[in-house]
Amino acid sequence: MLIKGQKLNKVADSFISITDKMISFSPSSIKIGGYIGDKMNLVIRQRIKSQDVAHLIEPFKHKSETSLWQSEFWGKWIQSAIASYDYDHDPEMLVIIKNAVIELLATQMPDGYIGNYSDSSQLKQWDIWGRKYTLLGLLAYYDLTGDNAALKGSCRLADHLLSQVGPGKADIVKTGNYRGMPSSSILEPMVYLYRKTNDKRYLNFAKYIVAQWETTDGPKLISSALAGIPVAERFPHPQVWWSYENGQKAYEMMSCYDGLLELYRITGESKYLKAVEMAVTSVIKNEINIAGSGTAFECFYNGAKYQSEPTYHTMETCVTMTWMKLCFNLLRITENPLYADQIEVSTYNALMASLKFDGTQIAKYSPLVGVRHAGEEQCGMHINCCNANGPRAFMMLPGFAIMGGQNAIFINLYGKNNSVVPVSATNKVSIDQISDYPVTDIIEFVINPDKSGNFTIAFRIPSWSEKTVLTVNGSEVSGVTAGKYMKITRVWNKSDKVILKLDLTGRLITLNGQNAILRGPVVLARDTRFSDGFIYESAVVKETKGSVDLLPSQNKPANIWMSFTAPLVLGTDLEGDFRNPKQVNFCDFASAGNTWGEDSRYRVWIPQTLNVMKADYKSY
Repeated sequence: MLIKGQKLNKVADSFISITDKMISFSPSSIKIGGYIGDKMNLVIRQRIKSQDVAHLIEPFKHKSETSLWQSEFWGKWIQSAIASYDYDHDPEMLVIIKNAVIELLATQMPDGYIGNYSDSSQLKQWDIWGRKYTLLGLLAYYDLTGDNAALKGSCRLADHLLSQVGPGKADIVKTGNYRGMPSSSILEPMVYLYRKTNDKRYLNFAKYIVAQWETTDGPKLISSALAGIPVAERFPHPQVWWSYENGQKAYEMMSCYDGLLELYRITGESKYLKAVEMAVTSVIKNEINIAGSGTAFECFYNGAKYQSEPTYHTMETCVTMTWMKLCFNLLRITENPLYADQIEVSTYNALMASLKFDGTQIAKYSPLVGVRHAGEEQCGMHINCCNANGPRAFMMLPGFAIMGGQNAIFINLYGKNNSVVPVSATNKVSIDQISDYPVTDIIEFVINPDKSGNFTIAFRIPSWSEKTVLTVNGSEVSGVTAGKYMKITRVWNKSDKVILKLDLTGRLITLNGQNAILRGPVVLARDTRFSDGFIYESAVVKETKGSVDLLPSQNKPANIWMSFTAPLVLGTDLEGDFRNPKQVNFCDFASAGNTWGEDSRYRVWIPQTLNVMKADYKSY
């Protein structure tokens, strides 16, 4: 059986038909250090704890909105605040959270409504979307504290919606925007409400939402996925982008799939899981770029194919966060390390790139070329969707880093960290990771169970690590395979030592006549701060069977985490010295452009100089 009592939530849910194969331990049992830990601490201090909560609650006091999304910000923020408290148990944060809930509940109307839309505009635009985030925030608080006022407020809010939407009332897929996907994403908290109350009205409403997806006006989230239709091709290209007809909106679509997985846990309906897995397979194949994110103008567009081309408004941080959350959800259900690999790439690249080096801002967009900058303030407020939502992805990492299974511990996130987690009701295991991975390729684990015991520790072997060496107490383990968990079942004793050596050989990726260099999970980029030439110049990267020799850079500007040089033949002239490779500087994508100014323009994809003497010169 899975370990009992180790769920993130303190209030137990009921009525679950499908048991997850992997569970998260209490986030406070895992302390993440090193680069990621430093960034998490920045986010907690600068983006969560310093938030003006009264500013987020103010819109709820005025019922005059007709079209905007002010009501999402409180729910996004408080979920990250609760997650940060679960991680570090900061008593000041708990006071902030409690006051935020009290003040928000004080805005609830006699009919149960919590929101800022006028009576005549309710159900339109982003109204139900905002209610979803309010429900998620209140239910997260109930899980944290067991405060029945939060659950009662949640039920009253849900009951008000049920009085407006459903059979014989408004059609959920005809409310709001984007073929009803934003409104339909309230599926997730409706399932949570059923699990906490056993009120079948909420379960029936969840089933109603899913049924409406397949109606004439619905987004066809199940049938299109099962038919293998790419997520960008389910509907005609919209004549008006920001409109109801656009069925490609990524963030909202993935939020619906998250809710469908929650309904799968209740019902055990296999087609729900299959639909989500097939949709995610499509996203990985057709949309996710090498930095672990995607979309343009916040919509799927077959972006994997076009990622080498400069594109307006790519890699929205809300998309990155939701992609990571959806992969995490699937990982828990399936134990498939494919989803853990996706989270790692998104973490080290798209997510970390979104954060300004001082932690004061999270970018709305983090393209693969150009200049990063703060996103515009939205809805007449001093915040935007990504500043509110990005912290949730950072605070997701403790629950992902080390997970539990059937008499097993799964290690997903490598680097400097310490965890003390139960492997059984009577035995806890301390695991120290000693490493500055992915700067270097060695991760050392010191295993200290309270008492010797036979259990499994599963080490994620990334799909990109072709040559991996794993030793236990100096003896090499056989059967290590890229893209799998290496499960070692043995009697573990105090001070057992495991050493994992991953393959961080530079890898050259070619697409549309452009080249990019990867090192482990990290994408590399040129940056003007190195002052080593025109970063937009064409080049040929010298490689051997796709491998690139990377050397430590001798010139690392401030606020850059990792830097290397790679051999490039620059430009279009091969006479004299021009034909010889030059050592050109690259840094990790997250550091590239992180001054958010013209002094740090950056570029991931390097135009490949065409050589017509080669027979395959037009092969791309």
